[in-house]
Amino acid sequence: MSPTTLPIADPQGRVPASGPDVVVAIPVRNEAERIAACLRALGAQAGLAPGRLGLVLFLNNCTDGTEAIVAGLRASLPMPVRLITATYERAHAGWARRAAMDAAAAWIEAGPGTGTILTSDADSRVPPDWVARNLAALEAGADAVAGRVELAPEEAALLPPSLPARGKLEDEYDALITEIETCLDPDPHDPWPCHRTTIGASLAVRSGAYVQVGGMPEIPLGEDGAFVAALLQQGFRVRHPRDVVVTISARLSGRAPGGVADTIRARCEEPDALCDARMERVPRLILRCWLRHRLRRLHRSGRLGRDLAWARLLGVSAEEARRIAAMPRVGEAVAAAERASPRLAFRPVGPRHLPGQIRAARVALVMLRPASRIAARLRRGGSAASVPPLSATAPEQ
Repeated sequence: MSPTTLPIADPQGRVPASGPDVVVAIPVRNEAERIAACLRALGAQAGLAPGRLGLVLFLNNCTDGTEAIVAGLRASLPMPVRLITATYERAHAGWARRAAMDAAAAWIEAGPGTGTILTSDADSRVPPDWVARNLAALEAGADAVAGRVELAPEEAALLPPSLPARGKLEDEYDALITEIETCLDPDPHDPWPCHRTTIGASLAVRSGAYVQVGGMPEIPLGEDGAFVAALLQQGFRVRHPRDVVVTISARLSGRAPGGVADTIRARCEEPDALCDARMERVPRLILRCWLRHRLRRLHRSGRLGRDLAWARLLGVSAEEARRIAAMPRVGEAVAAAERASPRLAFRPVGPRHLPGQIRAARVALVMLRPASRIAARLRRGGSAASVPPLSATAPEQ
């Protein structure tokens, strides 16, 4: 790898005295067709005091003129920009996003010391209130914010008609099962309405939390999901607000193997391809949420290590169960139990099952919503209900 860092500068040549406390980090590779729209959208951010926002562009292995386009637009951007160029034959998405976010973290540390790192993709367009909405969620008590995405309508219109139809069903089912999750396994820091999308096109995190979890995982695929999982397992508060939305490309040839473009192309080629892993049948989802919630309560009450009935129920060995029970953080313990349990392996549905599962989810929510409201009132009132034994009969799969 041969990186080159260009100097920080704003259009007038000034450098903020202490540096920005909000830095957007964008990994870029051969985005000559879309980088201009991305940068103009970032330059149109509203609701921020002058000098607060900075931009890191990590240009890696660019061979299509992207660097020249960035250089031409740089002077027109209203925020200071740090450009980093690198050539690395083993580059991948996780490596590039980590490099961009590490540079953002270093910029903040060298200036105000603490702040917020945001990341998106070079083929995405953020709305003018994207940064402001992320900051609002953080100021409301979150440590990180995961936004959701929508396909660019002008590109989505060129896809086979079956794909948008499937996407509409998946979006509907995803919203229903997310509400079921918030009823059965509520997170007080991420209440309904919310979503469960985790994608690098829209992430924000406090710089201290970013450093504490070890930064963005340097893995070829799924670095965004692994990062949010690490935050949750270490007890950080992650908010998934529905009003933080980024427009992403609907192209069929992407830059990261296994990314959105590959998913879209695979579904064009195989219309019956399985849905995302979390889109399970409603009874199995209810079982998963029921077990997660019980595990959390057992851990918080100190009973996870004293009574291993939960391990027998989940098919986890006694040795592994004791290791899990010794984990100090509840999120880490629950995630480890879920990974270790053969009963909790994900079994996603196919698109043909979605209409029936949507009906089942609606029926389930008719019963769950009233109970969830009562439970929320009890929590606000400080009621501490006893923890039922996990050896009791579990919901059917």
